[in-house]
Amino acid sequence: MLIASFLILFLLLIVYLSMIPIVLFIDTKTNEYYIRVKGLVKASIESHKEEFIRIKLRLFFLNFYFYPLRNIGSGKSKKIEKRTENKENKKKNKKGFDFAKSLRMIKSFKVKRFLFDIDTGDCILNAELYPLFVFLNYRIGGFRINFEGRNRVELHICSRPIYLIKSFINL
Repeated sequence: MLIASFLILFLLLIVYLSMIPIVLFIDTKTNEYYIRVKGLVKASIESHKEEFIRIKLRLFFLNFYFYPLRNIGSGKSKKIEKRTENKENKKKNKKGFDFAKSLRMIKSFKVKRFLFDIDTGDCILNAELYPLFVFLNYRIGGFRINFEGRNRVELHICSRPIYLIKSFINL
């Protein structure tokens, strides 16, 4: 009975984890860039005074900071030596790039919000791009051109792990 209850709880946990939304958010106006698994983890890219960027990882209620560009030059020679050894030992069993599977995985994501608002700085080029943006706005939506010097990209994409797994498995 105890094993059955643990098995049921484990299956419920797997179902819950497969249904959690995964969110990718990019906004250049507010400088927000993050990927989030709702309720579990959030990884955001932030600017930093001393370093160029830092990654803030929030796991439940704990915050961790990573600096991906720190010590970028160290250890390159060791990596090169390891790569040459690995190339000699590996067999050539690599599969080709499966375009259909990658396209199905991309299609599993849903765009919640898309905004592309630009000013090229050249009023003639802005005027030439205006009909294209009107057509794209009619078909897709979210394209704007302005003559006020604003540049902004906002992208909010969602998916669920079950959709990714389904798109990867389907033939």
